[in-house]
Amino acid sequence: METTAGSRVLEGWRPPGDATAVRRVRERGGIVVGKTNCDEFGMGSSTENSAFQVTANPWDESRVPGGSSGGSAAAVSARQCMVSLGSDTGGSVRQPASFCGVVGIKPTYGRVSRYGLVAYASSLDVIGCFASSVADAGILIHAISGHDRLDATSSKQEVPDFTSQFMPSDSFESKPLKGLRVGVIRETLGDGVDQAVISSINAAAAHLEDLGCSLAEVSLPSFSLGLPAYYVLAISEASSNLSRYDGIRYGNQVLANELGALYGDSRAKGFGDEVKMRILMGTYALSAGYYDAYYKRAQQVRTMVKNDFKAALIEHDFLISPAAPSAAYKIGEKKNDPLAMYAGDIMTVNVNLAGLPALVVPCGFVEGGSSPLPVGLQMIGSAFSEDKLLKVGHVFEQTLKDFNFVPPLVADSRAS
Repeated sequence: METTAGSRVLEGWRPPGDATAVRRVRERGGIVVGKTNCDEFGMGSSTENSAFQVTANPWDESRVPGGSSGGSAAAVSARQCMVSLGSDTGGSVRQPASFCGVVGIKPTYGRVSRYGLVAYASSLDVIGCFASSVADAGILIHAISGHDRLDATSSKQEVPDFTSQFMPSDSFESKPLKGLRVGVIRETLGDGVDQAVISSINAAAAHLEDLGCSLAEVSLPSFSLGLPAYYVLAISEASSNLSRYDGIRYGNQVLANELGALYGDSRAKGFGDEVKMRILMGTYALSAGYYDAYYKRAQQVRTMVKNDFKAALIEHDFLISPAAPSAAYKIGEKKNDPLAMYAGDIMTVNVNLAGLPALVVPCGFVEGGSSPLPVGLQMIGSAFSEDKLLKVGHVFEQTLKDFNFVPPLVADSRAS
């Protein structure tokens, strides 16, 4: 099946085989119905950086579905498929899940094989899942998890049966989550976050408390440092990973009279503006005179982020935050303001830096679109605790009353 990663440089390219995650889905009887749109090489937060088209949000077609895996989220939200896969380098599964009102799970780094995934930043990339329910997400993530000898970063950690966590709501106790300690991340509910989003997250936290959880505010001192560190690391790795697209090893070739022109013209024609900018910035950050000032310091911040999460998760079973600082915004609203676009990743990038699992479940709505727009609650656990997150997410979802996370266009089509 044609695989482009949203880029003209790979237009028409067909891989010689399936990615491990896709192969495992097929082996278990899954039917692959197609590929979805994404930001070029995963570089974006709105799917507006695709070289082919802009994907619309099923809740309001004038708004973005999030990104970079916005096509996968929109397809599930519009009920074009039951489940879908996406890549998550800094939130590219979780933020679109929030924008499109679906469930999104980012597994622990190494839980799912990256073999066959088109690389953006190899130390951050993971394959995640979208679904319209936590149970469906659990079935899919269980199917694709496990060690793979074709991926050197694949973990040999035993994979529990995630689906055993799901019980019907009529069998729940009065306090089904009694005894669980939940940390509310202080830095995620302050300046820069829409007040309506904060209200939805506070209501979701109160619901967890009603289910038996004990809540406490927790501070992650390095939280604000994660975003700049993430972008230095991600673009540095991207500048190396994307060097293979030279018109000879990979990528469409432009005819030229000499080798240097062939390389340059093939990449100039094949890559979009955002990808070119990130390659240039990454090459600069890795250059001899600036490596210590940028890349090395970013790695030091990464260690601080890991340590802060580790300390917080000793005291708490899981942490919660918004999945994004706002609901879905208008198409084109942030296209010419890259800093505002990058700032939208602040809720999610730290989880990738730490390599931890996170689950996003729809938790409420905010006003602003042609219909109310969904908001997602992010739950963050310790390494390889996907089973616990899925259990909590399932109970939360099944007991959340008075919300229907089906876009109006889907509901209207069903009614007719």
